Amino acid sequence: MEVFTAAPHHDVLTLVIQVSILLFTARALGELAQRLGQPAVIGEILAGIVLGPSLLSSFFPFIGEWLVPQTKVQGYLLEVVSMIGVMFLLLITGLETDLALIRRHARTALGAAGGGLIVPFATGFLLGLYLPDFLLADPEQRLVFALFIAAAMSISAIPVIAKVLIDLNLMRRDIGQTIIAAGMVDDTTAWIVLSIIIGLASGEAVSTITALQSIGKVACFLVLSFTAGRWLVKRLLNFVQDEVVSPYKLLTLVIILTFAWGAITQAIGLEALFGAFIMGIIFGQMPRLPDSVHQTLQSIALGIFAPIFFAVAGLKVNLVRLLDPTLIAIGLLVIFIACFGKIVGTYIGGRTIAKRDPWTSLSLGAALNARGAMEIIIATIGLTLGILSQDMFSIIVLMAMATSLMAPPALRWVLKHVEPEEEELERLRREELAKGSLVAGIHRVLLPIRRREGESGPIQTIEARILEKMGAKTNLSVTLLNIAEPGGKARSIEFLDQLSRLFSQKELVKKVVEGDKPADIILDEAKKDYDLMVLGASERNRSSETLFTPLVDYLVRLSPCATMVVHGQRIQEDWLPKRILVPTNGTVAAKHAAEIGFSLASSGDEDVIILNVVVQEKDTWHYDIYSGALERRLGIAHQIVEELRQLGESRGVLTVADVRVGPDPETVIMDVVNKERIDLIILGTAIRPGSDRLFLGPRVERILKNASCPVILINTS
Repeated sequence: MEVFTAAPHHDVLTLVIQVSILLFTARALGELAQRLGQPAVIGEILAGIVLGPSLLSSFFPFIGEWLVPQTKVQGYLLEVVSMIGVMFLLLITGLETDLALIRRHARTALGAAGGGLIVPFATGFLLGLYLPDFLLADPEQRLVFALFIAAAMSISAIPVIAKVLIDLNLMRRDIGQTIIAAGMVDDTTAWIVLSIIIGLASGEAVSTITALQSIGKVACFLVLSFTAGRWLVKRLLNFVQDEVVSPYKLLTLVIILTFAWGAITQAIGLEALFGAFIMGIIFGQMPRLPDSVHQTLQSIALGIFAPIFFAVAGLKVNLVRLLDPTLIAIGLLVIFIACFGKIVGTYIGGRTIAKRDPWTSLSLGAALNARGAMEIIIATIGLTLGILSQDMFSIIVLMAMATSLMAPPALRWVLKHVEPEEEELERLRREELAKGSLVAGIHRVLLPIRRREGESGPIQTIEARILEKMGAKTNLSVTLLNIAEPGGKARSIEFLDQLSRLFSQKELVKKVVEGDKPADIILDEAKKDYDLMVLGASERNRSSETLFTPLVDYLVRLSPCATMVVHGQRIQEDWLPKRILVPTNGTVAAKHAAEIGFSLASSGDEDVIILNVVVQEKDTWHYDIYSGALERRLGIAHQIVEELRQLGESRGVLTVADVRVGPDPETVIMDVVNKERIDLIILGTAIRPGSDRLFLGPRVERILKNASCPVILINTS
């Protein structure tokens, strides 16, 4: 075997120059496009068109010698960079594919997507059958060409559509959600069909057997991906998070599996980008994958590689050749057929299957007509596989740009006639109030549990019951951690097996670690991308040196993530917090406590009392009696509790706002607990610096000492 060598020096120099100039121009024109109210992808494609044979490289050949590949090696090098860009873009698209969203808007999405697939596929297929031979790379492959044009006409561009909806502030509207759901169904189906067509383009004669073989390959790949593949991703994700200490470990895992899945699809005769898309969907279903990984991938994809890919696609367009009257007429016909098929098909599906009104159905067609990024990807595949000629590639790129330019003004006009329903307006108001929610950011929870000697079975502790209730309506990944003494691992495993019956989470991980340093073991585990650590402190503290226990105090002080301490005695088997009290002073910590309270009041039978105590000091208030200080304080207090009351009501929780005047907050809180028969108190706290012991303030300590019901402390500092 020969040792491989690097590309020639000049070819490497050319690549470096190409990447720098293409990326700069793509980002600059993308910025200009956004300032003009258009998707950035339009400017990025224009960058390649301006730099390529359509403009600069034709008028200034010496520029083309550096920007347009002149040799096969130069072409291969630039295509590799471009391919990485499209792999990243399809990975991001898969990550943003929300299967739950598709199910929620299933009827409308399926109706619009069905019409938006069938009609443009049929019109595109007829168009492909009658286009002139010179637009085909191989006139003998007319059927494959027609099928490819049909698939190209059927697809939409989720990234472009999403950007348009964000720009128009429609992403969280019902119509925006429905458009995205329909686009996801549309794109997923079209990519599957395209993969089958790519299989047919491998050179074999088109027949029923070859078609069934292509369909079978796609079906087997999808089934294995969403069964064995999903199992493998979950296991690898658990292993990397728990055992690997290197930085950026999860980012590396995502990239490895993306390219591995791309290699599989490439090996079976499909395109590598299809594997990247499927892997994105699989990772998007993993609650343990932190949002930071998504953000990093988006930064790399949308900030570097995707602009280069679109610029390279524009570099392949030669508008000079399209100035021929025949090609101009064909280009206009292709754009018309693309718009007609998608808009009319989606409208018919929206009216007949989804039973939506005319304007809503028309808005679905106006949005899904945008082809943008996905169309460029498909055109590039067709050019690479020898299905499309250079002229047909340029026509499809122009069609993608034209339909993307149409989408924003068309949507603006159509949506003037679509009025949101009262239910939608209420949902939008709830979402606005819930912005920055602590609970929404909790995906992975660590629950260290001590196995108590002398007890044969799992005991229903307060912390276990509360976490079970908190996770009833959220997609939580919960890890039960037990620190066993050397030789006691088997008993601890049995203990966790019994205790796990209390939890209803889809993803429940049980861990037993042997060791004699529980604090260090727990903190090491908490560093593995957990969002919340739940600690139980059911024993009464008899020491003035600790707030809870030495272990709990130490963990709260040094925890790398938010902590929830559940303080109180063990409860009865049927205990449920029906009445929850959340004292608030208007801080972010108090808001976090209220959010936890609302998440616990999930069944509709509970009520949450939001309490603000205005302190009236006997020695100072009488000096300011005429200035209205008390009234001002009361007005501010009512604003504080009313804001949280609205937040609770927006989540369907019966919430009571209460403002009281008293000598100190803890006295008033204890009075409310006793008179209102409170089952649970939730306090938002912040660690006070300057001490080696856990210090949360004297008022918190007095509440903990005197409360007759369990107390939860939420610390996010």
